[in-house]
Amino acid sequence: MEEKNNLTSEELSQMVVMGMLDKKASNVVVMDLRKVGNAVADFFVVATGNSDTQVESIARGVDEEVFKQCKTNPWHREGMDNREWVLIDYVDVVVHVFKQDKREFYNLENMWGDAKITRIEE
Repeated sequence: MEEKNNLTSEELSQMVVMGMLDKKASNVVVMDLRKVGNAVADFFVVATGNSDTQVESIARGVDEEVFKQCKTNPWHREGMDNREWVLIDYVDVVVHVFKQDKREFYNLENMWGDAKITRIEE
């Protein structure tokens, strides 16, 4: 597990969750991929927004919360133009904010079924 600013990937994933919940994200799930072979990150944090506007708001909320707490910017971000699936990559933690239909279509929880999944109560 890599550390950034003395921050573990687990701590970063919790900051992401806080940023999501602050913007009323629904169906928030933390997927621990650390024991999954060939995983691209330590954690995926997945949430749903009810509209493209809320998807954008949740993504911005994540950016703001993480930067406020640890002065870290994402390595990569995509999807802010269409706002149906925004991906924010902090290297060890990858954030996915979906509109409901896209989340159902891509079904990351099933695709990474070996991950330890924690559902966050809203």
